[in-house]
Amino acid sequence: MPTETKFDSEGFDLGASNEAEVIYEIGGGATSPPPVKKTDGDNDKTKQSNSPIAESERLKELGNDEFRQQNHLDAYDYYTDAIEACPMGVGMGPTGKELLQLRDEFDEQQRERQAERHRRDMERRRGGGDKKDGEDKKDDDEEGEEESGPTEFIPPRHTYGDKLAVYYSNRAATTLHLGRYEEAIEDCDVALLYNPTYVKALMRRCTVNERIDNTEGALRDAKRAYELDPTNKVARKNVSRLQKIEEERLEKLKEETMGKLKDLGNSILGNFGLSLDNFNAVQDPNTGGYSISFNQNKS
Repeated sequence: MPTETKFDSEGFDLGASNEAEVIYEIGGGATSPPPVKKTDGDNDKTKQSNSPIAESERLKELGNDEFRQQNHLDAYDYYTDAIEACPMGVGMGPTGKELLQLRDEFDEQQRERQAERHRRDMERRRGGGDKKDGEDKKDDDEEGEEESGPTEFIPPRHTYGDKLAVYYSNRAATTLHLGRYEEAIEDCDVALLYNPTYVKALMRRCTVNERIDNTEGALRDAKRAYELDPTNKVARKNVSRLQKIEEERLEKLKEETMGKLKDLGNSILGNFGLSLDNFNAVQDPNTGGYSISFNQNKS
């Protein structure tokens, strides 16, 4: 945290005032000093200091200073303070916690809709049961309404969403260095809810996902980052590298699954004195389908 700064009175007029004051002259006259002309730079500083986001920006810069010195815990505190100092409430937009809650509620609704569609599909396959007249049309109308709804969560906007995205993404960088990966993922999620096109947050979450062996999520983030910024060489390299890792993972998973299925099949066929070796599967190069033949003499 910043050390206390000590000021020396030498060289300073401690009695001086920045305000224009009346100067009393000898003999009883009085004049006022000419007004000080403000430059554009002074106006910019005034606007910045009067900005509702000025305190958050100041705290962010202090966090950046600590991060550069690898004081990650102190940097984390400053970024948290920057988030909390940002204006919230009516007319501004939701907090990070509220955004996550809205997203989770949307995802839950999507799962419920998917389960309902699956239930209706099963009923149709069974012939619809004992439905009354008009119920089929009602189900079709309800399904049409569901399908016309949003399939992707669109977060509400925040007045300072782009700034908040930076604060959360920067805080994710500190938790990444501290090995607090779950927190880092959550902060990146919030950053991307505030600013869905924030490439740096995508790249950061990509790194965290790879650290926790979620190569599927890491590859998805890298692809999205490269899509948003085709000039990003790091994103391009990550896509190429993670694609190979993910293909190897899926191939290994496929072999493990096939091995388990083979063991299960052999355990069942063994009751009849058979095994999967008694069956030959030949793929048709034209259709991609398989034809299976039985060889009783195969041991």
